[in-house]
Amino acid sequence: MKSVNECKPHRVSETAEVLKASSAEINTKLVREILSYTNWNSIKKILKGKSIDFIDFFSGVGGLTYGFHSIAVEADLFNLIGAFDIDQHANKTYIRNFGFAPSNLDLSSATIDQIKSCLKTDKLKKWNPLIILGGPPCQGFSAHKKKDPRLDPRNSLLARFAEISVKLDAELIITENVPDLLGKKHWHHYQAFQSTLEKGGYHIAADILNMAEYGVPQERFRAVIIASKHFVPTLPEPQLSRRAFRTVRDAIGALPPLEAGGFCKSDQMHITSRHRKETVDLIKRIPKNGGSRPAGMGPPCLDRVKGFYDVYGRLSWDRPAVTITARCRTPSCGRFVHPEQDRGLSVREAALLQGFPPSYIFEGPFDDKFKQIGNAVPPIFSLHLAAHVLSMLAGKNRGEAGCEKLIREPLFDSYSGVIAGLKRTSHIT
Repeated sequence: MKSVNECKPHRVSETAEVLKASSAEINTKLVREILSYTNWNSIKKILKGKSIDFIDFFSGVGGLTYGFHSIAVEADLFNLIGAFDIDQHANKTYIRNFGFAPSNLDLSSATIDQIKSCLKTDKLKKWNPLIILGGPPCQGFSAHKKKDPRLDPRNSLLARFAEISVKLDAELIITENVPDLLGKKHWHHYQAFQSTLEKGGYHIAADILNMAEYGVPQERFRAVIIASKHFVPTLPEPQLSRRAFRTVRDAIGALPPLEAGGFCKSDQMHITSRHRKETVDLIKRIPKNGGSRPAGMGPPCLDRVKGFYDVYGRLSWDRPAVTITARCRTPSCGRFVHPEQDRGLSVREAALLQGFPPSYIFEGPFDDKFKQIGNAVPPIFSLHLAAHVLSMLAGKNRGEAGCEKLIREPLFDSYSGVIAGLKRTSHIT
């Protein structure tokens, strides 16, 4: 696979070679590459003999778990002692890829004793630092629901996640969510979350990060929050400039071609939707490599509403993908048409664009596989997150006392406006 990755000038990156490697080699090489950003030789001496437990709440298919699990395989420092989710299909995917069964426990009503009873350890060892990961369902905060006035009960899970984490006395608490969490409309949910952590004695770092700056072949902006009990935390530094972002071609360019409704005999995940003839005929008229739906094609409402510009659009080969969502299998839900082939994305293509390794297997019905992928934290980003956590636990890359990156007021009124601005810039010039 062609790669145009480029890291900060003072870092020598092998990422381009890593991404060209076979799937069997990618995990180890990429883990070592990312660990090298943290001055790993020094850190492993500091952490030698340490054991760090972690729990993944709202674990889904393991996007957040992936980074910590992969580094555990390489560095033998992290211990997965619990995962929790009520999605049966996502749990089967988690088991398939990690060999670890999440507990099907409703965290909105579960007691701390019930949660502790599900952990794969006799007791929480006081001498082991505990890291709690969690991505409470983001659908309630999503900009896609901004026209829906109904209250979403999933929003309250963010505050519940904070309560559970504080009661378990976690050393570090890490969560990821949609940017809207830090916007005006949902500000009261974030305030409740931050207030619970502060009352528990935690220092907090929060910001909106672009996953493309960490090697994910997708422009995906997410709110990332790290809270620490004993030091001022920081967020992982971006690694790629905009001109070095991984592209759609880097991620899926080497996959064999498929027709709509086709599948690949050598990869059960490389399978596409059976589109209606009318849909295929419409797609054929869309210009290749980043083309958009011509005016007058499709339902009239697409021309009346400006926000539908991406509907039936093709991805561009040499740019990152748009945000991969739970509905990314459907061309009518966004810019999810293959750059050249006349069809929507396959399961494998969606997964690779989301940063999953090429060997990942998804369980459950066809549509549900896309939902699992779209709702996940990009595994490539979780690798950076896990490596950054190790550096902080070793006493490095911490913030200065009194200089927490706290958010005391909403970052924006309009999600679309702030993201458009972020896309015009990059943290690395």
